[in-house]
Amino acid sequence: MLRRIAALRPPPWRAAAPAAGYASKSTTLPQKQQRVRDHAFDGIMEVQKRVRRFLALHSLLLYAATPTALAGGVGGAVSVPFSRLGALARRQLRLAPLDAGRFLLRHPHAFHLFLHPVHRVLHARLTPRAATALRLEADAIASSLPASILRIRKLLLLAPPHHRLRLEHIRLLRRDLGLPDDFAESIIQSHPDLFRLTPDQFVEFVPSPSDPPGLSVAAVERAREQHYREHRNPGAGEEDVRFAFPTRFPPGFKIGKYFRIAVWKWQRLPYASPYADVSGHDLRSLEARRRMEKRAVAAVHELLSLTVEKRTTLERLALFRDALGVPKKIKEFLLKYQGIFYISTRGNQGKLHTVFLREAYYKGELVEPNEIYAARRKLDELLMLNPQKANLDRMFTSMGRGWDELGGGRRGAAELKEEFLGDAGEWRVNIKADGDYGGDSGNDSGVESLYIE
Repeated sequence: MLRRIAALRPPPWRAAAPAAGYASKSTTLPQKQQRVRDHAFDGIMEVQKRVRRFLALHSLLLYAATPTALAGGVGGAVSVPFSRLGALARRQLRLAPLDAGRFLLRHPHAFHLFLHPVHRVLHARLTPRAATALRLEADAIASSLPASILRIRKLLLLAPPHHRLRLEHIRLLRRDLGLPDDFAESIIQSHPDLFRLTPDQFVEFVPSPSDPPGLSVAAVERAREQHYREHRNPGAGEEDVRFAFPTRFPPGFKIGKYFRIAVWKWQRLPYASPYADVSGHDLRSLEARRRMEKRAVAAVHELLSLTVEKRTTLERLALFRDALGVPKKIKEFLLKYQGIFYISTRGNQGKLHTVFLREAYYKGELVEPNEIYAARRKLDELLMLNPQKANLDRMFTSMGRGWDELGGGRRGAAELKEEFLGDAGEWRVNIKADGDYGGDSGNDSGVESLYIE
């Protein structure tokens, strides 16, 4: 009887579990959001994987070369024994025993392997096309020196109130800013009227009467002004665009009604310029903290706008966190604004995070390319060429017994031969099946006519 009475009692009240895909009805931006992938930006980072590996091996190649070879060699003519290059790659780059040789074989348009005619050991060097691509980038960086000076000055202005940054932090960001490797001497110390290098290795901003009037104007402010002039609508409210940021959410990003309202309210929220000194502002109110958070978004937006490719790594961005006023959990902070930034995790097995400025790209290409970006694209295209478009028969023949050195022994050599050659007849059939064997093999790689002994 007691069991029957207990069964008839209504169950205690419990809150219903939220349904899948439940959207909050709050009209404020959520603090945490899941990252939505954008394959256009991830595709860029897939190419950059090869570029980073190429630049690392090229640095080791220059490090392994003797001073006499560096002085006498021109462009890709500097060659080093592969045994030394492979040992450095395993020790400094933490590569597997066969990874260095496998990368060189997969990119015959960039690296050339040959058996040295005197020492009879396997050597590696750059192809003329790879050396030309690197020279084009160096020339572009040298020709854009005035723009580089302006970028450093604007970067220092982003660190109020003292307008100073560590030299080491700028050095880690030098490739993203398009600076030469010796920028500390060629830019900082060569212009004492613009920069001051302190004994504790800080770079300070020096005011100059030659500064342009728009030096402290953010890129998003200029974009707003241009957009308002070109698309001015007399019936539209100016408040909707006065403090707004260009937003373009990734494909598949779900935008509900309340989230759309939250974005609209955030776009109308006023904020101080990232170049303004806000050290004395009262941040006790919720409204003031929201405005400071939007100012941090503007500061990150401006730093990415200063880079030549409108992207940088999350680790380098964290170096300027205090200067930009960005919270400690910088990744969660940027994920709140996926319509403005995109974080790609491609590279170094998901440990490398690259932050893109979404508005600067369209279908994987930079909207406003510059000279340095165009030069780097030459190297990207070279590394993406199909290795079967190069005539590798003569290079493989010239390697001779170098396969053992390439594989670190007979077992490694047999593995690489099986991977890249297989049956010799089948290899030639596969090359001819592409339809580009005759057209590109003679002039595309630059290997056979110049480098086969």
